Amino acid sequence: MTQTITPRRMRTLVLLFLAVVGVLLAGAGPASAHAALTGSDPAQGVVVDKAPDQVTLTFSEKVATSDESLRVLDPKGKRVDSGKPSNVSGTSYAVRLHSGLPDGTYTVAWQVVSADSHPVAGAFTFSIGAPSLTSVSVTDQTVGGGVVGWLYGFGRYVSYAGFIVMVGGAAFVLACWQRGSGVRSLQRFVVSGWLALTSATLLLLLLRGSYTSSGKVGDIFDLSLLGQVLQTKSGAALVSRLLLLAAAALFIAVLFGAYDKREDEEKRDLTFGLAIGGFVVSAGLAASWAMAEHASTGLQPGIAMPVDVVHLLAVAAWLGGLSALLVALYRSDIPVDSSAVRRFSRVAFSSVVALVATGVYQSWRQLGSWSAFTDTTYGQLLLVKIGLVVLLVGIASISRRWTARLADTAVLTPRRGKDSGAEEAGAEEASAEEAGAAVAAEGDAPGEKEPAAARAGAGSTKTATAAASGEARGSGGSGDAGGSGGSEDPADRKRAVQLARQQAAVDTARQKRQRDADPSRFGLRRSVLAEAGVAVVLLAVTTVLTQTEPGRTEQEAKAATSSSSSSSSSSTSDSSSGALTLTMPFNTGGTDGKGVVSVDFDPARVGGNEMHVYVTRPNGRAFDIPEVKVAFTLEAKKIGPLPVTPDHVATGHWSASGVQIPMAGDWKIAVTVRTSDIDQATVSKNAQIG
Repeated sequence: MTQTITPRRMRTLVLLFLAVVGVLLAGAGPASAHAALTGSDPAQGVVVDKAPDQVTLTFSEKVATSDESLRVLDPKGKRVDSGKPSNVSGTSYAVRLHSGLPDGTYTVAWQVVSADSHPVAGAFTFSIGAPSLTSVSVTDQTVGGGVVGWLYGFGRYVSYAGFIVMVGGAAFVLACWQRGSGVRSLQRFVVSGWLALTSATLLLLLLRGSYTSSGKVGDIFDLSLLGQVLQTKSGAALVSRLLLLAAAALFIAVLFGAYDKREDEEKRDLTFGLAIGGFVVSAGLAASWAMAEHASTGLQPGIAMPVDVVHLLAVAAWLGGLSALLVALYRSDIPVDSSAVRRFSRVAFSSVVALVATGVYQSWRQLGSWSAFTDTTYGQLLLVKIGLVVLLVGIASISRRWTARLADTAVLTPRRGKDSGAEEAGAEEASAEEAGAAVAAEGDAPGEKEPAAARAGAGSTKTATAAASGEARGSGGSGDAGGSGGSEDPADRKRAVQLARQQAAVDTARQKRQRDADPSRFGLRRSVLAEAGVAVVLLAVTTVLTQTEPGRTEQEAKAATSSSSSSSSSSTSDSSSGALTLTMPFNTGGTDGKGVVSVDFDPARVGGNEMHVYVTRPNGRAFDIPEVKVAFTLEAKKIGPLPVTPDHVATGHWSASGVQIPMAGDWKIAVTVRTSDIDQATVSKNAQIG
């Protein structure tokens, strides 16, 4: 006993798929950073002696900037930068600072658009002279979130789905279906894909300005932002997609008009032309993603973009064709031939081979190492995608077995004998009764001589056909018994129309009964439906994957951040726990007067400290000189110079203990070196103490 998928059950499955998609999209959150900050000058958290002339940021890839992309704020939150950020070299961008900035902690806030079209933002601090309290929050900025971010993510999913449905559905009709009958449902399917892709592209174009800047819903219809978007790479890609969709609309109109109005020979020639044109349009649409997203930046973009186009086309041919097959199995006016399923099976196999080849290259390019599979979000999502593809291929193998059984059934079906003919006649009579009941449900037409239900139950399909033709002859012939000439009774004409409808209902009921009663066909329908369900989830995961920072970039950013943090930590440790070392070359001007003096200050804090001074020749050997003096000056507070005369310990080594530093600040440490009775020099450096 077989079960059929009722419309109610079908709606439940669709709602379940949409729920899964919603959860995945909601869990994605804001688009992750695809361009990562790999360095800055001044570095994050450092304390510099003098105010820098500019702040420079270095990213993992080129980014797009605007007047508000790089802001530097003083401790009170007032901007101290001037001018628009400029590209100083490669992936480094700088903004000029006002002159004469006072000491304190400054905040650098940045928001840019990465080369693969995603907005990224962040913030960090550095200090001039000494750290201070600041009223500016330094938590990382979040872009690409909120209502606008969710709508943008939803638009991306719909655009991918529309592309797959339109391209895959059209390819299925050309390569697999190859006949005109039953194509109406497939036509609606392909047109729905075109409408979805066109609507989503227009939505993305409107959302783009707000998505990459303020994130406000009110800015969606800001024409000035739209004008800025049209001048970017992403805006040009969206506009190109709309133009290609206009060509795709003409292609779809010709495709579905051809099957009903052309002879077989003309149809073959037209199919070849449509296949070439359709491939060009489809490749152009796929390129609108490849030229503006992951493939357009990073390693080997010249190879990555064509590979990405092939990958997208393979996805469309497989998943879009699968969806078209599902529509044909459930909505087609006639049963799907096993030959069409076999042809699609070959197309799907070729698509999977292309997906594996291009997917391996993309994985290497985006991850770069095996550890990135488990250590990065991109790698983890990619593992989920690979698992879904394997599951989809497994279910597809079940579908192939059902297809083989469907073919065997078609071959082994015996010819009709007397018994089978009688059985078929009885089935047609039952179908006629069902169809008649449907006609009767419409109500008896006023003025008719007998109820519709009575007419519907009067006999078989053959009787209905004869009655319909008889009515036509009786009402339209010039030689009828009544001698009515060309006149026609409206009641008779209506009865003929009713009988024609009954005939069509009988044919449809018989076809549906044959389709549903075939266990092989029913099994194929169930397995294809399962494939489509997995494909919906796979598409959602892929959409989230395109919004996630590639594993290679994430690991590079972590390494850069770790290095910066380590350097900052080392600097802080040096300043607070005694690793402060100052090295200064000197030249007293006399014979053998060149050398290098190093000062170690431990623990470089307010209060008592231990100091060691080492003097060496330029070649690094110890330099025995008559005298070394050290002085400490805090110019900002007009303290000093505080003189210290260290004791001579060994050749080239002097030391002093209990060196008192009265307060924290940027101290000038001056060292006077005397190499003879008359030759001496003083060198100095500033250092943060305390």
